[in-house]
Amino acid sequence: MTSPDVVDLAQARDARRLRDFQARCHGVDEVNRKSLARLFQTGFIFTRQGARLARDLLLAHQHLLRVGDLLARIAELPEGADASDSAVLYDEAQSLLARTTELTARCGVVLAQR
Repeated sequence: MTSPDVVDLAQARDARRLRDFQARCHGVDEVNRKSLARLFQTGFIFTRQGARLARDLLLAHQHLLRVGDLLARIAELPEGADASDSAVLYDEAQSLLARTTELTARCGVVLAQR
C-alpha cells in the first residue's frame, strides 16, 4: 500500500499568492502598454498633459520592475524561511502595486475623456 501525498497548505498558499501577484503585475503592465500606445496614436503625448501622463506611466513601469524584483526575491526564499521575511517583501510589493494602479487609473480617466 502506498502512502498518500501530503500537501503543505502553507506552501501552497504562498505559491498561489506569488502567482496572483505575478498575474496582477502582468495585467497592470498590459494596461500601461496599451495606454502608452494610445498616447502615441492620438498624438496626445505631444501635449503638456500627455507628456505628464507618459511620465506617470514610466514611473508605473519602474514600480512594476521593482515589484518583479521583490517577487523574484520572495520566490528565492528558502523553504524554512521566516514568514516575516516574505511579509515585508509582500507589503512593499503591495504598496508599489497600489501606487501603480493609481497612476494607471489616472491615465485611463484622461484617455477615456479624449
